Amino acid sequence: MRRRLLIAAAVAAVGVLFMTLMVMPVFLGAGQFMYGGGAGGSCVNTGGASDQPGEAADAKSIPGDYLKLYKKAGQDYKLPWNVLAGIGKVETSHGTSTLPGVSSGENYAGAGGPMQFLEPTFKAFAVDGNKDGKKSRYDPEDAIPSAARYLKHNGAPERMRTALYMYNHSWDYVDLVLSWSKRYGGGDFTIVQADGPICSDTEGLPENADEAIQRIIDFAMAQRGKRYVFGANGPDAWDCSSLLEAAYKSVGLTIPPSTWGQWPFGVKVPKGTEVPGDLVFFNSGPGTSAAAPGHVGMVIAKGKMIAARCSTCSPNIGVQSYDRSDWVGVTRPLAKPELKKELERLRSG
Repeated sequence: MRRRLLIAAAVAAVGVLFMTLMVMPVFLGAGQFMYGGGAGGSCVNTGGASDQPGEAADAKSIPGDYLKLYKKAGQDYKLPWNVLAGIGKVETSHGTSTLPGVSSGENYAGAGGPMQFLEPTFKAFAVDGNKDGKKSRYDPEDAIPSAARYLKHNGAPERMRTALYMYNHSWDYVDLVLSWSKRYGGGDFTIVQADGPICSDTEGLPENADEAIQRIIDFAMAQRGKRYVFGANGPDAWDCSSLLEAAYKSVGLTIPPSTWGQWPFGVKVPKGTEVPGDLVFFNSGPGTSAAAPGHVGMVIAKGKMIAARCSTCSPNIGVQSYDRSDWVGVTRPLAKPELKKELERLRSG
């Protein structure tokens, strides 16, 4: 609901390689080969998980150098260190796996390093943990604090299940990481999830919904509960148009930064034919009109949108109906020829 300059840098290139969002086979062995994704990973549910923690598992079973890094990153980012250890165990057994994509290269899903980052996600959240002037997803001194930073960005520790789901899109993965976390912490571990599980976040999406749309929606939904601030551009506060610009940018796609720019950008579609990922506009706010709508949300399911609403709304950013009297119209950015071309470029690598 404001006019501002185009951003010089991406907010967060979370999961730009959305071509990895496919149904992935379940492998035996290290966790990253069961779930395939890692940070910014696959939005799939792989079924029952193997490699469950045994009774003897505790912090003593973690390699000493990794344990030290988990604890330091936990302290630095005010997160339970044992959650980071749970991720490290499920992904690569604390870097001890000899399978591809752990110490070098990438696995079949494009993830690499002990915490299994997709390269674009790592670039967006990388931390130079050992202060050597380099940031490497293969160096645990960089990868572990980067994972902590990514979890924090997605709402941890208050919304730990949400943050873990954003790390790798499988509820089995979330449960497995937390089961290891509790074991490593001696069972003294409490999940504080302010808004409950988010299993229904994408309820209503078509079964064949494009993977890019799922990632775009996931990014926007992860911002729920944050503040609405006019002109804000994240990561702790957004306004209506900056939220959607960042959501599209999370998969490497660029849309205009303002509501007035977004309205003419996409291909207009008739009311009643909107699908998830479409933008819905309203004649709301000072100086706006049907020709220049001042408020925008994103369709997530039939009749529902995610939107940065207002500073006095509860919550400021959340899900609401788009069936409103000030409705102006719907556009489909992904039908824009330029974005179609960019999608193909990204998919082809």
